[in-house]
Amino acid sequence: MSTLRQALYGIALLGALALLIWGQEQRITVAEKNTELAGKDIKIARDEADRLRANLSTLQNTLNDERIAQAALRTQQDQLRQGLAKREQTIEALKRENEDLRNWADQPLPELARRLRERPAFTGADAYRQWLSGRGALHPAGDKPTQ
Repeated sequence: MSTLRQALYGIALLGALALLIWGQEQRITVAEKNTELAGKDIKIARDEADRLRANLSTLQNTLNDERIAQAALRTQQDQLRQGLAKREQTIEALKRENEDLRNWADQPLPELARRLRERPAFTGADAYRQWLSGRGALHPAGDKPTQ
């Protein structure tokens, strides 16, 4: 082999080696960028997890507060029911003892009072609001309603 041919082979070999090193360098650069992006994604995911953990804690505290409030309301409702039952028993006992009270309780309600108690069965707050808005204006106590 001639010296020229050996030199060309050497240059080709060095060129191939340089190309291989450059390709590896490009792969390493891409891998480092991917690692950097993955690190950023991990940080974002951890921040999101921390935020969700804080929200979960807040929601759990709110749920516990709601449960405590509901228990207090149930207790208050039970007390009100007991008080109502006691009042009803007292009224029945007074009716049995007092004939005037019994006669008064047996009388029918006046027409105005009966109309105050009449209302349809509602299926929600919106139905109640519509029923209220459709009833017309209330009149002062001394005025007669126009019909």
